Amino acid sequence: MYLYEAAALGAATLWAMTGLLSAAPAQHLGAIAFNCTRMVLVTLMLCVWVMLTTGWSSVGGGHLLPLVLSGFVGIFMGDTALFLTLNRMGPRRTAMLFSLNAPMSAILGWLLLSEELNSMQIFGIALTFLGVLLAIRFGKRKSQLHKWEDIKGPLWIGILLGFAAALSQSVGSLIARPIMEAGVDPVAASSIRVGVAALGLVVLMRLPFSWVKPAGRFTLPVVGIIAVSGFLGMGVGMTLILFALSGGEVGIVATLSATTPAVMLPMMWWRTREFPAPGAWVGAGLVVAGSALLFAS
Repeated sequence: MYLYEAAALGAATLWAMTGLLSAAPAQHLGAIAFNCTRMVLVTLMLCVWVMLTTGWSSVGGGHLLPLVLSGFVGIFMGDTALFLTLNRMGPRRTAMLFSLNAPMSAILGWLLLSEELNSMQIFGIALTFLGVLLAIRFGKRKSQLHKWEDIKGPLWIGILLGFAAALSQSVGSLIARPIMEAGVDPVAASSIRVGVAALGLVVLMRLPFSWVKPAGRFTLPVVGIIAVSGFLGMGVGMTLILFALSGGEVGIVATLSATTPAVMLPMMWWRTREFPAPGAWVGAGLVVAGSALLFAS
């Protein structure tokens, strides 16, 4: 059981890294063009890996439709909303909004999958989520002036997009959970889900709307950063989440993966040279304590 929780925490760490890596190229190209490029590159990476490891044999005919639906909702809709939020709200606030998928998943798992959580697990989830909120809420001092703290456009639109990203991620995980329990190879499942998102984004970019077109030019450094971001976040991170879902409960997996904002704090300190407020570190400590309770239970 510990392997599943460790996989979810590993995904959270990778997502924190990719959130910082993605901020600049996502603003340079625009959310749609950035995400489309990212998904196409990751799909190619995953398909090559699956072909080399014969992971396709684990995917049956009855698995395809749920994986397609999971990819459309959780990745196409969820990641597109996530990067639209990132461009408006910056990495820190985006991470806070996206962490809402933890309570959403716990509630939906209880309602739809009849998952039962004992009192220690419930307390661990609550403590972890509280820590995530504190880590973001007190992650900025007035003296911090980095551009990642700027809000672009109406605040309510950014909040709505972040909420949509969290809900899409939660629903996508719930759809994928029974398939992963059936023993489908996590990399093969990821390749299908990401491939569906890539196809949807390619079609979206063909529409005659300016907001779906690239905002900047494609350069080798930009594409290189996108490739690294996609490999770490979608290729490895999402595969770890699918592995965690194959044996861990949705609420616990989602909560551990939602520790990304706390993990991001020291990374932002290193990247921006601006030390987060003391309250942010208190929140991070609560996240560690809550995670420890989940491991112990």
